[in-house]
Amino acid sequence: MTAHTTTAARVRTGGPKDDGPKILEHVMGWTLVVVIAMFVVQLGLL
Repeated sequence: MTAHTTTAARVRTGGPKDDGPKILEHVMGWTLVVVIAMFVVQLGLL
């Protein structure tokens, strides 16, 4: 097999090229950042 045929036979498992609700990903990411910041402040680590 050549390199071209082996890469063509691979199955896509997801990644940055997938289409999806990008705004939801963005909101969830920032929500996680805020929650982690709240925990850090509550624990007095800052």
